[in-house]
Amino acid sequence: MRQDTRLSRLLHVLLHMAQTEAPMTSQQIAVMLGSNAVVVRRIMAGLRDGGYVDAERGHGGGWRITKRTDEITVLDVYRSLDEPDLFAFGFSKPSPACLVEQSVNATIKGAIETAKDAILDKFSTLRLSQIEADVRRRMDSVAR
Repeated sequence: MRQDTRLSRLLHVLLHMAQTEAPMTSQQIAVMLGSNAVVVRRIMAGLRDGGYVDAERGHGGGWRITKRTDEITVLDVYRSLDEPDLFAFGFSKPSPACLVEQSVNATIKGAIETAKDAILDKFSTLRLSQIEADVRRRMDSVAR
């Protein structure tokens, strides 16, 4: 099953954007992510709509982060992606007639909802500035 990597990719992009004053073009971001500019524009649109980035067209234009890293949570970025599924679990029959399958579905659904709530709660407390600080620590340890 293919994993959805958009959240980690957007966090990656935002942290690079926070380190520079210069705008980043969709093409530059695409090269960094091993993607293409059309995909970049599509996933960046949600961040733009949320007010986290802005885009300027034309020569010298590109994407810029508009908020400080301590003002953006992982939950904000997740929501900018229209809250994709966190889990790949599904049900063979969403509304089964079999009482055993109904029980299995209810049990799995409850567990997934509990786990999703826990993950989203954690995402709400994680700020880009915390990831940025971890990047600095890692860079410092490599430089030694």
